[in-house]
Amino acid sequence: MQSEQPIPIEENGPSALQRLIDQSYLEYSNLIETIAVIVVLVLIHFVVIRIVYRQTERDTVRYKWRKNLAYVLSFLGFLMVGRIWFQGMGSLATFLGLLSAGLAIALRDPVTDMAGWLFLMWRKPFDVGDRIQIGDNRGDVIDIRFFKFTILEIGNWVQADQSTGRVIHIPNHLILGETIANYTSDFNFIWNEIAIVVTFESDWKRAKSLITEIVQSHSEDYVADAEQQVRRAKKSYLIQYKNLTPIVYTEVVEVGVKLTIRHLSNARSRRGLNQLIWEDVLERFAKEEHIDFAYNTLRIYQNQIEGKEPFKSEKPG
Repeated sequence: MQSEQPIPIEENGPSALQRLIDQSYLEYSNLIETIAVIVVLVLIHFVVIRIVYRQTERDTVRYKWRKNLAYVLSFLGFLMVGRIWFQGMGSLATFLGLLSAGLAIALRDPVTDMAGWLFLMWRKPFDVGDRIQIGDNRGDVIDIRFFKFTILEIGNWVQADQSTGRVIHIPNHLILGETIANYTSDFNFIWNEIAIVVTFESDWKRAKSLITEIVQSHSEDYVADAEQQVRRAKKSYLIQYKNLTPIVYTEVVEVGVKLTIRHLSNARSRRGLNQLIWEDVLERFAKEEHIDFAYNTLRIYQNQIEGKEPFKSEKPG
């Protein structure tokens, strides 16, 4: 009579199930700890901000506390949550890696500012002394640093690109996402236009001749310098300016004949050059009997005064 052999219990079954239970318990435990950490940090932020708001009413102080506290708590939260979910935090390499990632998140703006500074040093879209526009800000660059560059503002409520006297500090990271216009890089001149309107009854050909003579007299020095700068700029950019001499365009508008001067001007002396041209135009036109400036007027037309026959409607046949 054969003895019955005991059926072996598969060792892998219970151990695999146990590991699954342990893994699920660990994940739920980590999730609960993570939520607890976030709740605690949010409460700390809430309490500290309430205390700050009670201690001061200055908006600048409150803003700095909100901003800096958010950075610090975000960094601490990243480290604490990382320690919960990742094993081996005791290892120096892992710790330094998570520390670097945490710093990159908490200090995102300063890091991108430094990236912007590297771009400035490498590509040089502008340099100290250049006149630029970035976004809605225009001005002369007076300083470049690791985290920001500084411009002396022009324009705004002041006309013709002249200085307002305000100093604007702009974070470097904006150059990576904003359009930059440089008034003076490689080519120190900009095209400027002045519109002069004379009446239909004026001798517009004579007016155009006088204006051309005036603007050419003020542009002689600019043209030669501009041609030399264009030749230099062609080494870096595809610039195809062929005619740099001033020109006067003729156009008919509602109130008269519009004569538009298009000429080169130094970016920093546009208003002064406009003034010189306008003063010469006013003086020369004042001596001309057959040239008058046009402007919006109201005209009443009467047949008798105009010497024309009165209009008669046709009688029905």
